[in-house]
Amino acid sequence: MMLRSVFRNARDFFPQRRFASGNSFHHGDPLPITLTPSRDEVDRLQLSSRNIEAAIRSLHKDGLVVIENVVDHPSLDALNEVMTRDAYALRDKPDSPFNYNPGNIQQDPPPVLEHFHKSIFLNRVASQVTSTFLGPRPKWTFCSGNTAMPPTPESPPQSQPVHTDADFSHPAHPFALVVNIPLITMTPENGSTEPLVKKGSVVIRDLRLWHAGKGNHTPDPRVMLAMIHFAPWYRNSMRLAFAEDIRSVIEGQSELEVPVDWISRDKILSNYLNRGFGNSYDFNQTP
Repeated sequence: MMLRSVFRNARDFFPQRRFASGNSFHHGDPLPITLTPSRDEVDRLQLSSRNIEAAIRSLHKDGLVVIENVVDHPSLDALNEVMTRDAYALRDKPDSPFNYNPGNIQQDPPPVLEHFHKSIFLNRVASQVTSTFLGPRPKWTFCSGNTAMPPTPESPPQSQPVHTDADFSHPAHPFALVVNIPLITMTPENGSTEPLVKKGSVVIRDLRLWHAGKGNHTPDPRVMLAMIHFAPWYRNSMRLAFAEDIRSVIEGQSELEVPVDWISRDKILSNYLNRGFGNSYDFNQTP
């Protein structure tokens, strides 16, 4: 969803830029910080104090941070299989929910238990970063994705216009973070962010960051999930819609506040591919 134009615009949005691998920082590099946690951090699903500091610093300076090796690959593979199939079904709908051009579609993951992988949707490293940055128990009220579709003769690869998802009157300080999780490695060929983002990574970005989706030049869809964690004080009124069979998983965690409308499995499976376009969601807060 973010690419070269994102980070160039981020220089205007956040004044300084740094790059890091692990705890090694390089001043003046035009790339964002990428953190590679230690084996112990990955096993414990918790970043060290130094890496948390690096992540928070990057979010304040650049508006985003990339954290590698924190999402389970088998879970990504399983979800990618079903979402790739769904992507073609969405593309072929007469009212396909595209974002600016037909090659970039808004796509929700299937909200039922067998596809709800905790490593993806309740990623503890992502929640550790968002709760440290925004305050305890951020509110998770948005769960969708952006899919860059393979080119067709009618729809060659196109870039989105550079835009921000915070296109409303909002606080001047941070109030929401987007947790982006690619289901496959993202490269310049398939609609990547900049730099290359490896499979198993999370990209955490400030909702206010300007960005643009890029075209996919490969024969396979590139799915990237987008989950928004709002600050606990931010009065966003959106609610998630999940199948009843996920209730025990959501109620069994304590890292996030998750407002949910619980819906029967049959009903939600018949409707989850009929959600709104990207611009139809309201990220504002009540007065």
